[in-house]
Amino acid sequence: MKPAEKNFDVPGYAGFRERATDPTLTPNEKSGFPEQLRAGQSGAIFADIGAKLPALAMPGARILDIGCGCSDLTRHIIDSCGRLGQSLTVIDSAEVLRQLPDLPYVAKVEGPFPSRHPGPFDAVLAYSVAQYVFAEGNLVPFVDAAAGLLGPGGGFLIGDIPNWTMRKRFLNSAAGAAHHRQHYPGRPMPDLSADAPGGAEIDDGTVMEVLARMRRSGFHAFILPQAAGLPMANRREDILIVRP
Repeated sequence: MKPAEKNFDVPGYAGFRERATDPTLTPNEKSGFPEQLRAGQSGAIFADIGAKLPALAMPGARILDIGCGCSDLTRHIIDSCGRLGQSLTVIDSAEVLRQLPDLPYVAKVEGPFPSRHPGPFDAVLAYSVAQYVFAEGNLVPFVDAAAGLLGPGGGFLIGDIPNWTMRKRFLNSAAGAAHHRQHYPGRPMPDLSADAPGGAEIDDGTVMEVLARMRRSGFHAFILPQAAGLPMANRREDILIVRP
């Protein structure tokens, strides 16, 4: 019998709590990523994050990972912090945090963010998290609270943002059409004629609103591409927020 196809349409925080306790899923799958997209990729993803958050290479830095998950990337971050004598705070559900090692330099904070705020931090990371926060209608307070935890010169990376409009632009290109034929043979191209239905997904407008809000609040804010070669670089992007 053919094994059941694994579902990666995770319904937010509660869904990840349930996945964390599923013994049939790998750490990457528990965090919502198919193995074919994330296996062996944690080093390249971490290098891309580090190019945008230089504090990750600074000995003794204070790092916060919001919605950390329990993927290979999370373990890569934990190992790097240990080598550099950094302190790392990770925020996620109790079920997810139990999948991670208990180490003296790792502080685990249970519950959805915003929760307890042990800042300031030199670097704050929320990687592949924004879409779930957005779907629950809480992106503005989430970004405000996370940016507020930065120390002077600190950076907050909202990473791996699935931008519906960016995806549409890509799939409308020759490269996008070839990508779809290669990875989804026999399937029709998605309907690209309309905007994101009912504002249900992050789009260009959402990204621009975050930048404008942060700049009005006294932060620098930038849209940054993902490094070429990362699994979702053709349809996802990052926002970097820096406290001057």
